[in-house]
Order: sequence, then C-alpha cells, then structure tokens
Amino acid sequence: MSEVSEIMLNHLCNDTPVIVVNGQLPGPAIEATEGDSVVVHVINKSPHGVTIHWHGVKQQLNCWADGAGMITQCPIQPNKNFTYRFNVIGQEGTLWWHAHVGFLRATVHGALIIRPRSGPGSYPFPKPDKEIPIVIGEWWDMEIVQVERRAASRIFDDWPRSPTINGKLGDLSNCSGFIEDNYVLNVEHGKTYLLRIVNAALHEQYNFKIAGHEFTVVAIDANYVKPYTTDTIVIASGETVDALLVADAPPGRYYMIAQAMQSPEPFLQIPVLMSRGVVSYYPSKGSTDDTPIMAPEMPDQHDATTSFYFRGNLTSLLPRSVPANVDEQLFIAIDVGDICSHDGSHDNCMVTRLNNISFHLPTTTSLLQAHYNNNMSTSAISMLKEFPRCPPSSEFGYSPTSVGTAVRTVRYNTTVEIVFQNPYSSGMFSASNPMHLHGHDLFILGQGLGKFDPVKDVQAYNLVDPPVRNTALAPIYGWTAIRFVASNPGVWFLHCHMEKHVSSGMALALVVENGPTPETTLPPPPADYRSCDGGQNNRALADE
Repeated sequence: MSEVSEIMLNHLCNDTPVIVVNGQLPGPAIEATEGDSVVVHVINKSPHGVTIHWHGVKQQLNCWADGAGMITQCPIQPNKNFTYRFNVIGQEGTLWWHAHVGFLRATVHGALIIRPRSGPGSYPFPKPDKEIPIVIGEWWDMEIVQVERRAASRIFDDWPRSPTINGKLGDLSNCSGFIEDNYVLNVEHGKTYLLRIVNAALHEQYNFKIAGHEFTVVAIDANYVKPYTTDTIVIASGETVDALLVADAPPGRYYMIAQAMQSPEPFLQIPVLMSRGVVSYYPSKGSTDDTPIMAPEMPDQHDATTSFYFRGNLTSLLPRSVPANVDEQLFIAIDVGDICSHDGSHDNCMVTRLNNISFHLPTTTSLLQAHYNNNMSTSAISMLKEFPRCPPSSEFGYSPTSVGTAVRTVRYNTTVEIVFQNPYSSGMFSASNPMHLHGHDLFILGQGLGKFDPVKDVQAYNLVDPPVRNTALAPIYGWTAIRFVASNPGVWFLHCHMEKHVSSGMALALVVENGPTPETTLPPPPADYRSCDGGQNNRALADE
C-alpha cells in the first residue's frame, strides 16, 4: 500500500510542505523478481490530484496502468484511491516510479528494482556483496506546486536550493551555522557494492563521482551493457545506471558528489548545484569523525564532453537484433517558440516545442480513453493535432508556433526511427534534452554534435550492439538517433524528462494501433478504471 500525503520537512532553516509516499523522501523502493505481478494500492491523502508512472516498465498490453496523467488516466483525486497492476516480464535491473502529474515527482518518487528469476548469482557480472539504491533528487525551499504555477505562467527562473543524495542535502548546505546531514555509505574493504543510481531530479543532468574510486557500469535503464570502467557517471533526469563499486581504496572517508550540469553562457546561469555524501570504510583503524575527507575533482559544470563520451562508450551486452528495415522515419526538431502575436517581445510568451507544436494536455478525457472508445477527434480532444514527420522548416528560429495535443499514429509492429535534433548554432538556445518514451525500449543508434547529416551520420550508426534505453539524451548543440518497434498497442507519451520542458510543450503522444489478433489488441480497461468524465477535476492541482 502506498499512501500519498503532505508533510512538513525542515531544511535550510525553513519548514516546507512536501508531498511524499508513506512519509518517506525518497519513497520506498519496490523490489520484485523478473516475471512477477506487481500490485500497488495508491491512497491519495494529499490535497492534489496524482498518478504514479512506472518509469521504464514496458506495460505490454497494459497501457491502462502506465500512470501518465491525462495521457492514460485522469489524476487520482484527493481522498480517492486507485490500484495499479502490472507485470515485470523480460526486464531486469533498476527502474523507478514517480508522480506523473505536474511537478509532484520532485518528491513523489522511488526506486523499482527487478532481480533475475534465478537469483543474484545469475547476474552477468560478479555477484555483489551488497546492493545500494542511490537516488539523486533536488530540494526546493518553496512549495513545489508554487513552482508549477509559476512555470504555467511561463516564469522559469525558479531553481532548487540543492541536489540531494538519498534525501540528504549534504554538508555544502548550511543555514545559520547548521550544516545539513550527508548521506553516508559504510563499506568494508575488499567488498563489492552494486549501486543502483536513479536521477529523480526535475531537470538537471548530473556528474556523479566518488573520490579515489572507479565504477564499472553494468546496466542502464534495466538493460545490461558491456562492463565499462569510468571514474565519472553521467546521468540525466529519468535515467538509471547500475554500477559496481569495489571498496579497494586505503581505509578512510571519501566524498561522493552529485554535481548538476547546465548550458554555458550567455544563457541564464544558476549557482553551482552540488551535494556531497560520504563513503566511509569500516572498521577503519585510526579513522575518526575528524579524519579529512578526500574530495574528487569534478568536471566543469558546463562541460558536455564528459556526458557525450560516457554515452558513446556504452554498448549492449546481450545480443539484440536491430530491425534493418524502417517503416516510419521522423525528424524531430527540439526548440523554443513564441505563442504571442505582438511586436516581437517574448516576455511570458516562450514555450518549448517539437516540430513547431507546443504540446497541450487534454483537460476532460484521457487520450487513452478517447482512443479506446474510437473517439480520437476534436469532439473529445478539443486541441487535437496530427504530429508531422518533420518540422515545417529546416532552420531553427522563432518561426510560427502552434499549440495543441500533438498525436502521431502508427500501425502495429511498425519499425520507427527518430532523429532528435537540438539547435546547433552557438547563437541559439540549446540544452541537453532527455527524451523518454513510455511503453518501449529504444535502440540508441548514434549521437553527434552539430547538424544531423542523413547520409554521413547514418553510415556511422551502431547496428551491432547499440545500447538499449527508455530515455535518449539529445546532446546540447547536437542530435541523437533511435529505433524501436511499435509492438505495444495503446497511447504512449514521448517527452523531455526535464519538467519545465515537458510542462511547456516538449512532448507528443504516440498512438500504436491494435494488431490483427486478440493477442495483439489492447484489452478493455480494468474494472476499477476511473473515467475522466463526469465533471471531476482533472488538473494536477485541486481546486482551492
């Protein structure tokens, strides 16, 4: 059972109301074994509507349980409940769960761990002595729904006060001499630890390091990779990384650091966001609380090269057949637009967009409900728009922007290839955008800097052992290419996992049609599925 409620937490001399699950931040880890059926009863005692998304769970023929607010269901209203039922079949590793209404996932989140059916001894890497979830989050010193309201008014200058590691701000955060607690990981010399790292932050990509140690990355987004040794893990919002840590340093204390990245000047700069935890050896002869703590040297906060090469060094461990023939090709331009008609001023008019459409959630009926009822039309979804295969212009800029519920429909078993292109000119705003697709895994075929070349870059695709993820990062001033088979009927959200981006329009909905047989057809909704109709409030924020 998961109870969503509002509690008060005190950090940095302030009491702040936060929404949590079972009174915990981060929320409880859900542990399962491959092949299990998972049942989670959600009781909403918070003052806000909420859904829970099972990030990375494929939900084959079970789109009803995906938990995307107004995409697959309406929010669970205050003092109501809902039961999620899903299977974890053919997946092993670290995924996670989080709220999928507004900005509530800032504090409504936790790890989802799926172990092999044959036990930890069947891991395709040395069996670790212990497994440790590491959840990177962010602490906001204002009520998160206030941040959401300001973003809805296109005020985007609110930022967290500090990252967190397993809910702890760390000793870089202090107020009036009171120093915040560090997360402490006690280790024993010679032991191996499997770190299950989740980036649950609303926005930033993070560099993660531990002084004096290296990691061996063994999985990403619950997909095994060939072991890759590095001293820096780079993890974007929505992603997970499984990495082995061998406690082989001289006994002592070592800082683990999560440091946020940001776009370079001349774009808006924020203070360096950094949190420190401590890796402490025990028993450590001669070590005391006064023993100096070794600190790692971190990359520059504007350095995108470390992220680019980290991702470029990841390859799939298990043989996976990459579909050779592509049925549907999409080129998706990621940028910002202006929705005001005036003299050129962009104050409070900026939105994010994909192929010049800024996504708008439906307000009265979920997309899945409309699709299932064969009512995917403007009579049910008033701002419905067909998402185009490419942008109207090959050049980025403030070209006309439309607002609507952008939907792209594909036939069952279609092989889809998408190139995500960020602005590539140094004079234009660009960011690293983690693009997450619900209900599917993605082959990451390649990435590059600058403008995508459909001849040269395609020839360099990795079609042999590409990494498989559910979130593909389009690098700043660059592009990434993905391929997947749309074999899961339903309505699946495709969006940037930076909350200010998705809430301002960087999204679309992918409709996968039914296949030719009952086994390839979306079943009816569960008996307790709540319709979004009937006059109930379907917004993230309950009426006040």
